[in-house]
Amino acid sequence: MPRTALIVGGSGQIGRAVASRLVSDGWRVIAAQRRPFDAAPGVETVRLDRGEDEAIARAVGAGVDALIDTVAYDEAHARQLLEVQGDVGAFVVISSGSVYRDAEGRTLDEAGETGFPRFPEPIGEDQPTTAPGPRTYSTRKVALEQTLLQEATRPVTILRPGAVYGPGSTQPREWFFVKRILDGRRVVPLAWGGASRFHTSATANIAELVRVVLDRPATRVLNAVDPEALTVSEIGDAIAASYAYEWRLVPIDGPPAGGVGGHPWGIPRPIVMDMTRAAALGYRPVTHYRDAVGEACRSIEAAAAAGAAFPDYILKLFDYAAEDAYLHALRK
Repeated sequence: MPRTALIVGGSGQIGRAVASRLVSDGWRVIAAQRRPFDAAPGVETVRLDRGEDEAIARAVGAGVDALIDTVAYDEAHARQLLEVQGDVGAFVVISSGSVYRDAEGRTLDEAGETGFPRFPEPIGEDQPTTAPGPRTYSTRKVALEQTLLQEATRPVTILRPGAVYGPGSTQPREWFFVKRILDGRRVVPLAWGGASRFHTSATANIAELVRVVLDRPATRVLNAVDPEALTVSEIGDAIAASYAYEWRLVPIDGPPAGGVGGHPWGIPRPIVMDMTRAAALGYRPVTHYRDAVGEACRSIEAAAAAGAAFPDYILKLFDYAAEDAYLHALRK
């Protein structure tokens, strides 16, 4: 009998990648989502609205060997999982690399208030996190983590990815570069000298790590990032190469200049995460950014053509008139 996995958030970019990887590894996979969607071959689907009472219990049914929650967000979601743990062999729950705090207590969420954190390079899983609570995205993720780690009686693996990318993204940072290629932009200014390093996470690599940890169930926390942390200039060149496109990336010293040069990886100090613990379990990445980003970009391009709504923090980064004025002033 094949092992059975239930994926909560099965239509998202991580859920789809995990479903395909587990099916290829011989699992029976059930992808749960609030709305109907087209799943990959071999993946069963079920409707799940976790806002409904006992929705997860109904999806779990008589029991599953693994429950992978790609969209859990806070303590309430953790308690939903705890309610069904008697019928689950092991959990894998997606958290975020944004939960870490530096030695001064500074975090990514609160950088505008306290200053940008200064992390060790790389960041290990023992790096302290922000406090749990309802205030920010990261404090909620910490509440999710701590509730599960302290109260679960089944093995729980918490995964902390960085800047996630892959087919099906609804938060497509890569659109910053893809749209410029489609619009024929040949010069792109980049703040922070084009040297920002915000560690990326391919959904294919996350999916492979899920496969590995389910073969070795235990309670633990693991980073889940790519084998290299590229600079934003290297990301831009990788995306351009996937389109056989040529352009010039212009570094701007320091922060965006009057709004020009801002980008979705725009951080003044690096966020680079350590994968030693995952490697010790036998995990090996299945792809690199330069190899994986092309498929992700074509997916973003198709979504944009179909009228997908992307987040405002990305859409506001296309003031070409301001860019042209800035570049003109540079030439003068």
